[in-house]
Amino acid sequence: MPVYEYNCIKCNETFEVMQKISEGPLTVCSLCGGELKKLITNTSFVLKGSGWYVSDYPSPDRKKAREAEKPADTSKGSKTDAKPETKKETVTT
Repeated sequence: MPVYEYNCIKCNETFEVMQKISEGPLTVCSLCGGELKKLITNTSFVLKGSGWYVSDYPSPDRKKAREAEKPADTSKGSKTDAKPETKKETVTT
């Protein structure tokens, strides 16, 4: 069940109420009888990890397909010394 936050306009009390989505918003403060205003707040729902079912819990076939998509690792086994090219300038006098 979602938690909604309300603020009383009369007594300025702020409180949270657990309500069903199908229930209407509260309108009367239970403390002073004043008018309530429903607040828009950040959600406490947080996805951890990459957040995608296919990448976090893949089937064996999906794992094989993902491994096949990865580029081959060329750093193992062969080392190449890639030196930047330097251009020699010729000075004529």
